[in-house]
Amino acid sequence: MNKENIKRIIKENNICYIRLQFTDMLGDVKAVEIPTSKIDDAFDNKIMFDGSSIEGFVRIKEADMYLYPDLETFLILPFEEGVARFICDVYTPDGKPFIGDPRYVLKKTLKKMNEMGIETLNIGFEPEFYLFKLKEDGTASLAPADKASYFDLSPFDGGEEIRKEIVLMLEKMGFIVQTSHHEVGPGQNEITFKYSDVLNACDKVQTFKQVVKVIARKRGYLASFMPKPLFGQAGNGMHTNCSLFNKGENLFYDEKDPMKLSLLCRKWICGLLRHCRELALLTNPITNSYKRLVSGYEAPIYACWSDANRSSLIRIPAARGLSTRTEMRNVDPCANPYLALSGILACGLDGIRNTKNNDLIAPVKDNLFSLDEDTIQEMGIIHLPETLHEAVGEFKNSKIIRETLGDHIFSKYLEAKEKEWKEYHTSISEYELKKYLGR
Repeated sequence: MNKENIKRIIKENNICYIRLQFTDMLGDVKAVEIPTSKIDDAFDNKIMFDGSSIEGFVRIKEADMYLYPDLETFLILPFEEGVARFICDVYTPDGKPFIGDPRYVLKKTLKKMNEMGIETLNIGFEPEFYLFKLKEDGTASLAPADKASYFDLSPFDGGEEIRKEIVLMLEKMGFIVQTSHHEVGPGQNEITFKYSDVLNACDKVQTFKQVVKVIARKRGYLASFMPKPLFGQAGNGMHTNCSLFNKGENLFYDEKDPMKLSLLCRKWICGLLRHCRELALLTNPITNSYKRLVSGYEAPIYACWSDANRSSLIRIPAARGLSTRTEMRNVDPCANPYLALSGILACGLDGIRNTKNNDLIAPVKDNLFSLDEDTIQEMGIIHLPETLHEAVGEFKNSKIIRETLGDHIFSKYLEAKEKEWKEYHTSISEYELKKYLGR
């Protein structure tokens, strides 16, 4: 992509409106819109916005921010007539990357990876979502789209046509969709698309969520990526598959190893397991995240790894060779992908740098959900945080996460999450009213 090609595409497709998108600290997509007559201003990085109004950005006296469009992210939005978009990096008036931009944080972490002699981190996301019927007034209900279960088809699967429309729309936008199916919960769905380098993958999952929500609403449904929207049902995860590459070679694969895993891969796993509690506030960022991370479902609650065990935090899928990868199973779709992957990458690299061969963590073959707590403690396996409050405490004391995010985002993010916990902790729930109001 270059400026002249983009202008030609705009003219040939009658694009009249450009959306300049960026992601705030909490993972929400924001945008400034311009008519195509102002495209040269966008190319010259002259489009400005008020950063003081964006969560985690700056104070009023430092408000001016500039959007630098990444030309490679130019995309026509086929679900909106005459509209295209760029994903942008945020810069300060003096032409420097804004330290509070999550996309910049990821780029900064990737540079450290490159300095270690590693070229690429590839990521494959597996996002899940529920479909709930909208009421006549347009508000959401808690009525799922169907009562189907894992891999069910029509007539049980009420979301089949919506999934199909989403898949076809994604393909129009250049996604290579791999699978689409009904998930375990009623009205729950999963659509996966081909892995790519981490920056591209994070851009794509943000676009994916937008497409899913827009098409669902057009069909009269709310698409929810909330980690645990329904009591007693499976939660929404976003399993995150990682692999490191150099010159087309998968650095996680070793033909000579009994498990076909390289020493570098095992050290990467150790880094993730050792730092998983302090990382949790990025991978599982809201109060509701911890209602998914409970026993009785497939979501992990223990910090261990296995080549098959689905009760583990990190699973190694069966494929080997170029497809060798680690699957991190606690990540949920409410995570800011840029910050979560910055943390995952930093912790994995720390494991590669600092894990000695005799300190490697062995895989766990047992189904931990079938063992009692005393046995699990004897095995030296730790829990993931059980509440947002617990995750905040781990995050607050983490040197590696502070270094990765930088002081600006670290302190702003911590402040926002402490506020969120206080609001949740002091609110009165429907459960409490039903159980105690008559006492």
